[in-house]
Amino acid sequence: MTDMKRRTVLKVALGGAGLAAFPAVAGVAGATSATAAPRRGPHLVGVGDTSITLEFDDKLRSRVALDDVDVTRFDAGEALLLGDTTIDAFTYRGHQTRNTLHPRHGAGVQVTLHGDSKDGVRKTVELTSFQRLTGMIVMKVTYTNISRAALKVTGWRNGAHELLEKPGGFYTFSGTTHEDRRDWVQPVTAGFAQQNSLGMDSSDYGGGTPMASVWRQGAGLSVGHVEPVARILRLPVRKTGNGASIAIEGDTARTLKPGQRLTTDTTFLTAHPGDHFGPLQRYRDYMGDIGQRAPKTPKSAFDPIWCAWGYERGFTVEQVVGTLPKVREVGLEWAGLDDGWQTNEGDWDINLQKFPRGEADMRAFTKQIRDAGLRPRLWWAPLAADPESNLFAERPDMLLLDRDGNKQRVTWWNAWTLCPAYKPTVDYFARQAKKFIRDWGYEGLKIDGQHLNGVTPCYNPAHRHARPEESTEGVAQFWKAVYEAAHEANRDAVVELCPCGTAFAFHNLPYVDQYPASDPESSYQVRHKGKTMKALMGPGSSYAGDHVELSDGGDDFASSYGVGAVLSTKFTYPAASPDDENALTPEREVLWRKWVDLYKENMLPTGEYRGELYDIGFDKPEAHVVEKGATLHYAFYADQWNGTVELRGLGRGRYRLTDPFTGASLGTVDARHNTVKLAFEKFQLIVARRTG
Repeated sequence: MTDMKRRTVLKVALGGAGLAAFPAVAGVAGATSATAAPRRGPHLVGVGDTSITLEFDDKLRSRVALDDVDVTRFDAGEALLLGDTTIDAFTYRGHQTRNTLHPRHGAGVQVTLHGDSKDGVRKTVELTSFQRLTGMIVMKVTYTNISRAALKVTGWRNGAHELLEKPGGFYTFSGTTHEDRRDWVQPVTAGFAQQNSLGMDSSDYGGGTPMASVWRQGAGLSVGHVEPVARILRLPVRKTGNGASIAIEGDTARTLKPGQRLTTDTTFLTAHPGDHFGPLQRYRDYMGDIGQRAPKTPKSAFDPIWCAWGYERGFTVEQVVGTLPKVREVGLEWAGLDDGWQTNEGDWDINLQKFPRGEADMRAFTKQIRDAGLRPRLWWAPLAADPESNLFAERPDMLLLDRDGNKQRVTWWNAWTLCPAYKPTVDYFARQAKKFIRDWGYEGLKIDGQHLNGVTPCYNPAHRHARPEESTEGVAQFWKAVYEAAHEANRDAVVELCPCGTAFAFHNLPYVDQYPASDPESSYQVRHKGKTMKALMGPGSSYAGDHVELSDGGDDFASSYGVGAVLSTKFTYPAASPDDENALTPEREVLWRKWVDLYKENMLPTGEYRGELYDIGFDKPEAHVVEKGATLHYAFYADQWNGTVELRGLGRGRYRLTDPFTGASLGTVDARHNTVKLAFEKFQLIVARRTG
């Protein structure tokens, strides 16, 4: 423990000074940003970059600093769980530091620390900080039983920290699924506690993006895992007496015999000054390095959408076809046939009451859509079988079964979940996707269902899984097979995945062309889901605001438009009934046309969403920015606002401001004088065009 007794701090710099690790002795004068002198406190060793520093004391507790300002105390960041017992105190036994060059992530610094507990457990913490992944520390922890007795391990915990309180409160983001379809971004109020499980919240709600964040004004922490496949972990966030806590936890029920080791999943810790957008970008960058990235988006995925769901399951073909001319007049370019064309979920046979000649009528129907100048898209909910379907009766081997042999119910359709990691299941639905596109003439698929995000571990003996978790990990590969089948039939096909109100499972997304707001329950959900998906999928991806009829007032195109979302509607025309809420009235038609024209004029989805410029929790009014070349498109939202707003992100020169919705001039600004006085209700759009 010589180094620790000398009160040294190991500073790892990834900034302009270059990539290096420098031990700095307390009291040394003239330390640079790369060789920053240690701060007062316990004996320390640390790793980090120019924005985040993670320091460990002689008990291997850790403290997080953001831009050299402590944002946590020393916490027991990593722990081994043994039922009601937690082993989280380890005496420091040394560390090693080395520069590393990862074949995918690039240059980095790796620090490995060792410590022993009084219980006879040795902890080895491997921390890596990469130059191009600013603010992110990647962690893997190994526990070795060096005692003479077996240990009954129940799990582990990484990245456990308490973000210290400051005036103004906290916000949190969760990428996990909740059956009540709550907001992904919420304030952390007194008593707040959310487990954020990546497992199944119910029989058909589960999975998600493996990251959670908590932040206050000026500082935040995010944790998650960077495994190449889905894992069933938890990312709990709760309000504490001194702030807000966050962690990532895994259940690992096993007996650790003397000499045996347990290694956690690879997790990460990120410190950041704003909301969840930045850390989601870092997560995306890391996962992109290992091949988990968005596909090249077909151009047609940016075209505005009409969906026949306004007529619901009882639609008639005559209603849908009769609406097509108005769809085209409004300026929309996709026409989607929704739920109700099929006999059941599973067989996906054509409903002969609606299409009497079966496939011949279906092909004639898609031709009518194309003849109207539109692209046909088909609704589909694979990976499920209704009890009355032939598939359920004839292929029970496809069922996903839990450890007790129980089937997993898909609640909306009263169907049963099928196993995505069983090859006959995969092949069956891949063939269907190919038939819809190649044989029936559809150019896109709207794939729908909360059960499509994640599944429980499968114990069906017919599948001969090496591990039950193969089903959980296999969901992404199921989507890969469907995506490839659709694009083999038509390379420009658009595959849309709507997991019905749930947070998107990231590992599925590389096999999806369009990501909708997934049944939003408010305009705020349209916007914060948009910010989230823009961070996850990056520039050039297609996020759709879902049916505008689901927004506040049923007409809030502004919330989709302002975040760079594709516009979508499910209007009926003429009204399906006297009380039809979806009817396109003359007044609505004027408004719908105006928004679609504005959308096509500026095509904000093809720009770069600048989510780092505003904090969705603390900046008021709520603000979003899309940059296209030298022009910035601002969108502000509030029930009512009368005051000054700051236009962030301006470059050199002056900018002329206009309201694109009304055409009104709003003056000029530059980067030094970037405020404007606004008075508005609901929304205010501003286009800032550089004049020189």
